[in-house]
Amino acid sequence: MSKKGKKAKVPLSDEEQLLLFQQKLLAEEEMSKRKERLLNQFLKDKLAKEEHNSALNLNKINTQWRTVLREVKTRELHKDIEILSQTFERVVDCKDSVIKASSLSKETSLAKDLSEAEEQYAHALRSHLHSIDQLLALQRCRLNLLEENYNMELEALTKEFETERKTIIDQHEKEIHYLQDVFMAMEQNYIDSEYESKLEFQSMWDDLKNKNLEEKHFLRLQLENIVEDLWRRFQDALKNYTDATEDRKIAFETLKVKDEKSSKEIEVQMKKIQKLQDAIIILKGKILVHSRESEEQNQDIREDKELVLVQLRKLKAQRTQARGIAQENLVKLTLESNATLKALREIVDKGEKILKLAEICRKFETEEEKVLPFYSSALTPAEQEEIETMDPEEFKEELGKVIMDYKGMENFWKRYNKVKLEQLSLRHRRVQLLEINEKLREMLRQYLDGISVSDEVLSQLNPLFIVNHRSNLPQLLPAPTAQPGDKKPPATYSIIEAAHVVSHTL
Repeated sequence: MSKKGKKAKVPLSDEEQLLLFQQKLLAEEEMSKRKERLLNQFLKDKLAKEEHNSALNLNKINTQWRTVLREVKTRELHKDIEILSQTFERVVDCKDSVIKASSLSKETSLAKDLSEAEEQYAHALRSHLHSIDQLLALQRCRLNLLEENYNMELEALTKEFETERKTIIDQHEKEIHYLQDVFMAMEQNYIDSEYESKLEFQSMWDDLKNKNLEEKHFLRLQLENIVEDLWRRFQDALKNYTDATEDRKIAFETLKVKDEKSSKEIEVQMKKIQKLQDAIIILKGKILVHSRESEEQNQDIREDKELVLVQLRKLKAQRTQARGIAQENLVKLTLESNATLKALREIVDKGEKILKLAEICRKFETEEEKVLPFYSSALTPAEQEEIETMDPEEFKEELGKVIMDYKGMENFWKRYNKVKLEQLSLRHRRVQLLEINEKLREMLRQYLDGISVSDEVLSQLNPLFIVNHRSNLPQLLPAPTAQPGDKKPPATYSIIEAAHVVSHTL
């Protein structure tokens, strides 16, 4: 058996290792590019396949949708055809009935009429188509002419616009140059007129100055003469004044001393004022600082004010709208308030009258009324329970409803009814007492007439006046027989002596 020899590995140099490494890198780059190409090719194939499938599916959907639409359309057409066939059959039946109804001699004439009608229809159709062709040719010629006219007018308008634009630009430049020249000329004229006015003003000023100096000198001389004259008068007046005011001078000296004292006080006060002025200067500086700060604040406030003014205008518009409504409501409210105030015043006056009457009546109350002001009800307990359990809605009359509304014034009405009853009883008692008083007065008058003697008493009938066993009372005559037609005699009354009545009653 032969033995195989083993080859030893030879170490590689740096260049060879670098070449080997570059080869590996190239191989890897080639592999990556290949993979990219394969991936791109795969994606392109997949995209093409998807596009093909999508187009195929779209065609299938379109074909299916077309079939559906065709079916629907065929159904609609079948229905229309059925309707048209029915109408056609109905028309044919009508025509057949007309034809059958006509005589046999007219059959040939109807056939001729039909053929003539068909020929007329064909001739009319040919003439109609010919006229349509003529109209189409005429319309085409008209459109061509309009297009040519439009192009010609467009070219003319563009040329006119260009020429007008050039003329306007030229005129504008000319006017600009003219205005510049006018401005320069006006400026030069203004400078010349200004120089002339300055010279004229200077000359006038010099003239007025010289004139004022002359007038001043003349007035000075005149015033000196007037002053000398016035000085003489003043000296004379002063002499007269000193002679006349010697006593006043002494008083003046005393006042002068007082003035010196007051001047010292004024100096002290001036020092105080100086100190106050220094304090005022310091405060003014502070005020300036605060004014700067307040100016910034005022600026912010002005901005806020503008915003508020905008809102204020809106609110004023709303206020003017609301003011009209409020004015109407105010008029209504014032009318209603005046009516209510008048009613309340009447109620207050009535209440004051009631309170005054209550105070007056309080004085005349008895001890029993002060202890028990309200009398017990005159109703039985069963009737009282029935009234308390009664429903206010059961009252149908207005008086019953009003009574239920004023149920809280039940005690008042008790006292009022009690007073009314007492008033009625007192009136009745007063009438009785007046009758008794009248009777007693009559009896007293009779008694006094009986015990007193006077001409008036003697002239009247008096049962106590007896002379010679006779009184002055008229004697009772026998009653005469009543004759028919005679008047009824006057009634007679028996008079009882008052003393007799008093002795028997007391």
